[in-house]
Amino acid sequence: MKTSIMAMAAALAFSTGVYAAGEAEVSAETEAAIMAKLTEMECQMSPDDIEVTEDGYELDDVICKGGKQFDIELDAELNETGRRAE
Repeated sequence: MKTSIMAMAAALAFSTGVYAAGEAEVSAETEAAIMAKLTEMECQMSPDDIEVTEDGYELDDVICKGGKQFDIELDAELNETGRRAE
């Protein structure tokens, strides 16, 4: 069972673009979906500030309507799971 879970985790990591160096790259499709979600939220940011995390994505230096700046966390399905004001 443990081996099966480890294999699934490895496959998931590979499918999200995790490289041997521990760096992860966001696919163009995911980047576009994140940017569209931010537009709906009346926020904007540089796509270069999207970071892949263990559970999804961290968006750094997001500027939202009213000029407030946040770091926003998204899960793998791009649902907002956290927001910290900067």
